[in-house]
Amino acid sequence: MNKTAHQMLVIFGASGDLTARKLIPALFNLYKGKHLPENFVVLGVSRSDLTDKEFRKKVVLESTYLKEKMDGEAEDFIKAFSDKLFYEDLGRDYDISYDRLHKRISDLNSKYRTGNNFIFYLSTPPGIYEVIAKNLFDQGLSDESQGWKRLIVEKPFGYSLETARKLNQGLQQYFNESQIYRIDHYLGKETVQNLLVTRFANSIFEPLWNRNFIRHVEITNAESVGVEKRGGYYDKSGALRDMFQNHLLQIVSLVVMEPPIADGAEEIRNEKVKALKSLRIMNDEKTLFKNTIRAQYVSSVVNGEKVKGYREEDGVDPESTTETYAAIKFFVDNWRWKDVPFYVRTAKKMPTKVTEVVIHFKSPHHHIFQDSSANNKDNKLIIRIQPDEGILMKFGVKVPGQGFKVERANLDFYYSSLVETHVMEAYERLLLDAMQGDATLYARADEVEAAWEFVDPILNYWEDGKDVKVYGYSAGVWGPTNADELIDGLYMWRNPGENLSDDPGFCVIC
Repeated sequence: MNKTAHQMLVIFGASGDLTARKLIPALFNLYKGKHLPENFVVLGVSRSDLTDKEFRKKVVLESTYLKEKMDGEAEDFIKAFSDKLFYEDLGRDYDISYDRLHKRISDLNSKYRTGNNFIFYLSTPPGIYEVIAKNLFDQGLSDESQGWKRLIVEKPFGYSLETARKLNQGLQQYFNESQIYRIDHYLGKETVQNLLVTRFANSIFEPLWNRNFIRHVEITNAESVGVEKRGGYYDKSGALRDMFQNHLLQIVSLVVMEPPIADGAEEIRNEKVKALKSLRIMNDEKTLFKNTIRAQYVSSVVNGEKVKGYREEDGVDPESTTETYAAIKFFVDNWRWKDVPFYVRTAKKMPTKVTEVVIHFKSPHHHIFQDSSANNKDNKLIIRIQPDEGILMKFGVKVPGQGFKVERANLDFYYSSLVETHVMEAYERLLLDAMQGDATLYARADEVEAAWEFVDPILNYWEDGKDVKVYGYSAGVWGPTNADELIDGLYMWRNPGENLSDDPGFCVIC
């Protein structure tokens, strides 16, 4: 296990929702697990007028997000954690001299002996990332002649390929690429990371992970909620930018990538970039029309209650064509995946919240048992990322009795069965990795740009192309009915239930 050096975490935008909801609870869990170094402090920075004491009250002592985690903990223990938190009011603007901030950082560094090791976490709008980076650079706070300095930035990282490149170049003027950590909380999930282990540590899968044995790959990200209070942001973004370009293409890269030469951060990230660059970019309108579907949820009645349509949500243009459902079919241009279709969809207002990867294996070339339909006959490996995290293998078994009737059986593993193992939440894992200088689960500049290279033509077509349609689907259903037409042959999307195993299969229990 890597050693965690003495250090200071400086959070910009510390009075915002993300700090109280995700970052401080993650730090509290790390503190409980004895993962934080002995000399460690947090300095919250934003434009709100708060004292150290008021900040501690807001994000720890009176936080609704920490209430459950602190139940049963001794007051001294909670106070010891709370005392590690400090606050600095920047004043009216982020684009001012950081002289006073620099002095506060220096004072805390000296008093608490954090070794000149600083992480700057930008929990702010992306539009001011470069401003903050420049002001830190002007104060010498990106210089690593004494201690290391790291910069963590949140998504969205760019709005297009052009803006992502500009943002990369802007940050790289003031911090080296090795110092920049682009966070994607999806990569902090154990089941996402387990994709690598499932593939490369198991001889029952590694030899089969190619076009000779896999018929197609399906990835679903479904959310049961709508846009809620994010209507203004979401209407300028849409499902493809909000989920597909970052979270889902990160998952795609882990499914597609070649075996890295070792398990080091750069070796893994090199293969992820190669994987994203091997996605076949769709440029012509005929291909884009055939292989992409976008849709928007409309008003419906769910469990006897009327549910708003997307265009009725606060902050959304009443004539908006922004997609809340996106389904893409694409191919990968390399030997391993030649002619294997990938189907990826993401949507809001689905029947349940779920994210999973489904590997559909080919049927045997010689069919002896003909009584099952093609759709039910294939072996599937289902990797559930959320909820009910785990892995499910579907395979054929004989139904007892005369003849050879084949039924599907399930072989499954659930992370919840590891009762004595604490499974870190995403932000816990990612913060600890950054503290230890492990960039494996963080996106590199060329990785972000490669993802945008694939997505940009789709977005451009949806915006300016001919014959582009926006379909409607009732809130609470699995998208527009024509979405199954995207999938070749007799196959359809797997519409998963909340539980990993959503069908009983066949078994004899006595």
